[in-house]
Amino acid sequence: MAKEREYFLGLDVGSVSVNTVAVDTGGQILEDHYTRTYGQPLVAAHRILENVFSRMPASRLAGISITGSGGKLLAELLDARFENEIIAQSKSIEYFYPRVKTVVEMGGEDSKLIFLERDEATGAMRISDFIMNAICAAGTGSFLDQQAHRLGLTVEEFGRLALQSKNPPRIAGRCSVFAKTDMIHLQQSATPDYDIVAGLCSAVARNFKSTLGRGKSFTPPVSFQGGVAANLGMRRAFREVLALNDDDLIVPEHFASMGAIGAVLLLREDASLHNRFAGLDRLARYISAPPAPGKTR
Repeated sequence: MAKEREYFLGLDVGSVSVNTVAVDTGGQILEDHYTRTYGQPLVAAHRILENVFSRMPASRLAGISITGSGGKLLAELLDARFENEIIAQSKSIEYFYPRVKTVVEMGGEDSKLIFLERDEATGAMRISDFIMNAICAAGTGSFLDQQAHRLGLTVEEFGRLALQSKNPPRIAGRCSVFAKTDMIHLQQSATPDYDIVAGLCSAVARNFKSTLGRGKSFTPPVSFQGGVAANLGMRRAFREVLALNDDDLIVPEHFASMGAIGAVLLLREDASLHNRFAGLDRLARYISAPPAPGKTR
């Protein structure tokens, strides 16, 4: 009987979602899942892992790696490797899109700008600089979600609708409060919804460029990744704001899961951590009876 293929798992635990990938030992992506956490990332991760193991037995698991702003505790509870999210995002880009020089990553509650360059001595890709923003909501996916809800639109409808606009109005992008005020004024003046949502997308892209990218050069090719990259309006807005042609803005096939994929790729390089998985019991116990504040176990 042929031996069943082993696989690695990568989880990117963010503020609003968990992105999970299963990757075989040859680097092929077997599964890719986006799951909302609804404020309970550990519960969501436990449910995800149980679901994965129902299809691919844990006995075939070669290793598990965790990244993301909410991933450290999960990694501890699973005795799994934890990877810095900047390094993980960069690793997946090096693997799939080695020509990329600039990474724009936008998630639910934070954004990242990463600059990459080739090390002339080793030929490997290295991070030359990076900037993160986790303070202002105006440059994140949650802001767009909120405005889509205000307009009675799904996020998917929001992105498609923005493409209909020929002349988006200028909306404040530096502050979510001011942006909402501008939206209300536009609605009161009977501005079409498609112009409003396109204006919002442009505002978010301008805010990203003027805050995280202030004084920086967005050298192409630029990769746009993270959950917000699903928004077609945001793709157009970044092309316009950064003055990029279609070939200069790359949206990866697995744009929402690049962090999880990068975590797996880094794990694959460290054979000492393969087949190190402690099971789900400790995670389940923590969920059922978390320790008192200030205590660990």
